[in-house]
Amino acid sequence: MSAVFKIPIRITSRISTKPLALPYKPSILLSGYFKRGYCQNININPTITMTSTLESPQFTKRVVAAMRALYPEQLADKAWDNVGLLQENIAVAGQDVPQTVLLTNDLTVAVAEEAIRKRASVIVSYHPFIFRGLKSVTLADPQQRILLQLAQANIAVYSPHTAVDAAPGGMNDWLADMLDGHGVETKRSICQPISSSITASLPPAFFNSGYGRLVELGHPVYLGNIIKAYAEGLGGLNHIMIAAPKDKKVTTIRSVGICAGSGADVLKNCDADMIVTGEMTHHYALALTMKGKVVMTVFHSNSERKFLKKRLQPQLQAQLEKEGVKHPEVLVSEEDADPFEIWDVRKMPAWAFGKDSE
Repeated sequence: MSAVFKIPIRITSRISTKPLALPYKPSILLSGYFKRGYCQNININPTITMTSTLESPQFTKRVVAAMRALYPEQLADKAWDNVGLLQENIAVAGQDVPQTVLLTNDLTVAVAEEAIRKRASVIVSYHPFIFRGLKSVTLADPQQRILLQLAQANIAVYSPHTAVDAAPGGMNDWLADMLDGHGVETKRSICQPISSSITASLPPAFFNSGYGRLVELGHPVYLGNIIKAYAEGLGGLNHIMIAAPKDKKVTTIRSVGICAGSGADVLKNCDADMIVTGEMTHHYALALTMKGKVVMTVFHSNSERKFLKKRLQPQLQAQLEKEGVKHPEVLVSEEDADPFEIWDVRKMPAWAFGKDSE
């Protein structure tokens, strides 16, 4: 049975004013007449575009350059991490994007909507919001919904993550700085240094980079004073999880191992009296207490979030001005929050029982 191949009128208008019905033979499609008639006149129809001239706005490029200057992407643990410009926006001819950046620890739906309300053109999200490959982009998945919302609003997303952890003066040094207020000298070292083969291509300021910090105190400091220092430094926390040896009272500390986020693997070989991190599994904590160490966890993003306000906001503001951006606005998200809360079961909110809040 022979098939009939109908050529759409949009294509055949280059050859004939009427659609043709031809027997389906590949030789016809490859004929010199058809090729010449279609290809030589393809630019006649302005709706067909063979090349793209899309590019990122200058402000986005400068934000990316500023972040890479502060926290080079080479420092990130790319064996598993996903850093860099994760979602790009588009420069529109004759229009400038707002010179506003929104900083956040986690990019949630609420933060994305905040960025749209505040007319940010770039979000710098410490944690990557795209971590694994996507097989679809739909509204059914919250992560993909964020991607669609931001694309529609022409907002870019950059994530530095572990580059911030590893860089001198970054996340882990900020946490280590909280131990400097006890009137004692401290000695600081890196728990997992980054190979010089990676840092050699960077400016000298980044040669001494790596993950985790070991802080040795000049003389013993009461455990309670260290806990108070971190509670205050991390935003006035009222509750902190502590795992301590059951067979003895550890009252003073001479060394502290520090890692933002989930730091057990980074600190597993760190010989310190106390471990400070965001979260840790039961078995890691149990093993450490059996070795006579104290573990303090403050929830994952609680160990990171205040860094945005205390350090990254002024750093990025200054770096953007250095990059030639006049009057940039660097905001810190008001919607970003740790997903976990500590509830007092004696004073649970009324809505948990289906009642209106009082």
